[in-house]
Amino acid sequence: MSACKNLELHGKQALALETSATEVFFGGAAGGGKSHLMRVAALLWCAASPGLQVYLFRRIREDLIKTHIEGPQGFRALLGPWTLTGFAKIVNDEIRFWNGSRIYLCHCKDPKDVYKYLSAEMHVLLIDELTQFTEEMYRFLRNRVCLVGLTVPAEMAGKFPRILASSNPGNVGHLFVKQTFVDGTDTYELRRMPSDEGGMLRQFIPAQLEDNPSMQQDDPGYENRLLGPGSEALVKAMRYGDWDITEGAFFDCWNKSRHVIRPFEVPAAWMRFRSMDWGSAKPFSVGWWAVASDQHEVTNTIGDKFMIPRGCMVRYREWYGALKPNVGLKLHAEVVADGIVSREAKGETSYSVLDPAAFAEDGGKSIADRMGERKVYFRPADNARVARVGAMGGWDQMRARLVGDDDGRPMIVCFSTCLDSIRTIPAMQHDQARPEDMDSNLEDHAADEWRYACMSRPWIKTVKEKPQKPVKDVYERAVRESDGYRTI
Repeated sequence: MSACKNLELHGKQALALETSATEVFFGGAAGGGKSHLMRVAALLWCAASPGLQVYLFRRIREDLIKTHIEGPQGFRALLGPWTLTGFAKIVNDEIRFWNGSRIYLCHCKDPKDVYKYLSAEMHVLLIDELTQFTEEMYRFLRNRVCLVGLTVPAEMAGKFPRILASSNPGNVGHLFVKQTFVDGTDTYELRRMPSDEGGMLRQFIPAQLEDNPSMQQDDPGYENRLLGPGSEALVKAMRYGDWDITEGAFFDCWNKSRHVIRPFEVPAAWMRFRSMDWGSAKPFSVGWWAVASDQHEVTNTIGDKFMIPRGCMVRYREWYGALKPNVGLKLHAEVVADGIVSREAKGETSYSVLDPAAFAEDGGKSIADRMGERKVYFRPADNARVARVGAMGGWDQMRARLVGDDDGRPMIVCFSTCLDSIRTIPAMQHDQARPEDMDSNLEDHAADEWRYACMSRPWIKTVKEKPQKPVKDVYERAVRESDGYRTI
């Protein structure tokens, strides 16, 4: 081992290497030493465990090469002495060691690319920038992690099979990574996961710039560049590793202090309606809304009071049909209808809108008709997503209401009890191929249902006219109206 250079690790990196957890997420701020940890862990484990098969993934091959092969801290530099003495060699996208261990350098640009590894037996799975992967991709790759055909040395007992992933906040996988590793647990806590979650010993280890003195020593100006990207969200995500911030969010106007309020007794005179996005294998989302008939004082979750204006839509109840994130309950339409009936008073809603796909008839009654037989009636929602000629699209309507009126008051809010809306909507991302639309591969069911609700009550901000200066006489008015440029 003495022949291999620059394998030093700092405290948090060493903890991620030595922990007894077998599914570790090392993530947070930029500059925390995540990629270096990946390379050092792969080299040390391969040297100590003959025959170990390590798979290191990045989403894009070019990123894989630039980050992990080339550069002063890449594999070529780290392995220089070993390759000269024959202890290791780099062959295409594979590093081969004298003891039969291997590091496979892998990429999955498209989700279907994971099937290239269907027969792989991964003793160690390393994923750099996990938030660039979808949840389905991660679950598939985790399924390939097993301890087959390997006799582990006594000093390495319990280390394998193993997963080590790292990432900054943001990107397409932000929500699933946050839910899987960050939410609902104390930092550093070891959790034995159930079988449907892989059954491994899971741990989240946060990484901050301060945890990597090498970066501060090699590049003292790096922190300043993290503080100056022109985006508050990006600063919080990249400098401080804030997982409650999503850079590039589709609804970058979402603000919990403005849009999430404490429950209150909705006035009986306010009109109420219901919206729904259908789902079976994927979650369904049902929302109940009240429309403020006059301005009303509300309180946000930290105790600040503010006024919502007349016409503001208030989401006061929701039913999100999920077994777990983005996995539906697979309930029949009749059962869902009965659940809706049980959650509302008779005659509570004035009208209801539903995902138009639920009205399709395919060799039998539609989902909407089947719910109608249980006296739960809907009309088809306007499914426009983006702007059309002469009309705003659903996302524009929703965004306009989030932004609010000229006085800065939101035109749409939700009770703090609407947990799945609060969980999913801020994390939605743009479709990379169609930036004006939202990425429908994400857990977008609550967002779609909000869109249907907004399209059922189109709203356009009233622009206040600037007061004109007093017109002194008829002649001055005539001159002003004729060209608008002369001064009398």
